[in-house]
Amino acid sequence: MTIVANFALLASRRTIFDLPVCDLDWESALSFTDELAALPVGQTVISFVNAHNANLMVKQADYQNVLQNQFVLPDGIGMDIASWFLHGERFPANLNGTDFVPALMTYMARPKRIGLIGATTPVVQKAAERFAQQCPWHTFVAISDGYLNHEGSLEVVKRIEELQLDVLLVCMGTPRQEKWVAEYIKPEHARVVLTGGALFDFVSGTVPRAPHLIRKLRLEWVYRLWQEPQRLARRYIFGIPEFFVILMRFWMARGRGLTPQTPSPRNDDQPSSQKASGVTGKSAASTRRYGTR
Repeated sequence: MTIVANFALLASRRTIFDLPVCDLDWESALSFTDELAALPVGQTVISFVNAHNANLMVKQADYQNVLQNQFVLPDGIGMDIASWFLHGERFPANLNGTDFVPALMTYMARPKRIGLIGATTPVVQKAAERFAQQCPWHTFVAISDGYLNHEGSLEVVKRIEELQLDVLLVCMGTPRQEKWVAEYIKPEHARVVLTGGALFDFVSGTVPRAPHLIRKLRLEWVYRLWQEPQRLARRYIFGIPEFFVILMRFWMARGRGLTPQTPSPRNDDQPSSQKASGVTGKSAASTRRYGTR
């Protein structure tokens, strides 16, 4: 891991299926990532884990090893259920990539150079245009589609080296995107790298998001299944029961039927102005907020 990745490990996390997953709220996660992007050296790779990723991770040791070296955020109701069983409470926020990445682009007030890799060429170009309309103080560069072989990946890496990026968005679908980043992207390529799955499809308007009420009810997966039943049927119809089987196995192995471990108390009663705002926090409040769980 790089220097900045070690800083990222200071963020509060809890273990899900042997993987440390960040348990910050929205404001703290955005602030923390903004600070990481502003650091002059090193790199942090940020990925998102949901029930589908978790199923794959348990079955693929190489994928789990890749995620162990990345900064992982919780995505979806499955992670909340797993956290409740294994730690006694839900995650503070649903930090899914489809919402978190656009929010981060807006949150970062200092101009950044941001590269995009993934989806098809028209989709990634449209996503860059939409991001530029939303955040005109940043520079967005559509670098490549996501259909890259080894030779194509090496060519893309050469272009990345010339662009001097601050942030890189890689959206190829999981687990390919996380493995691709681990193989090809080096610390000098960008301060922060985020993997986003179908993010560019949503940002570009190619694939519509679920209505707000459905998202609020945490049922966006039902809407996506209705949109793309052939592609997503296996992920949800078979994947959801598989996830609960794995969860029960981890829960029983952890306590042999005992009450799941409850995380250490959080000090959330302090004024928001005293909570840590990033990796460079020096106060006691910073230690409490980002202390290793």
